[in-house]
Amino acid sequence: MQYTSLPPGYLTTTLAAQAAGVQPATIRDWVRRGILHRAGGSTRHPIYTVDAVTTAQTAAKPNRPGQRAHR
Repeated sequence: MQYTSLPPGYLTTTLAAQAAGVQPATIRDWVRRGILHRAGGSTRHPIYTVDAVTTAQTAAKPNRPGQRAHR
């Protein structure tokens, strides 16, 4: 299901990734880790608020054992 139009201030996973400058997999990882919360949509096609994405982008991310450092 593709959204033909979203309410103002909401983003799909792809649009959220573009806005944050990351890959869509990173957005899904943030959700799984509790850094970003869905604002609606369905399980397969979630939507997020712009404010939640920008907050998640600037949030401190805990390191996981074995995770490579970004340079």
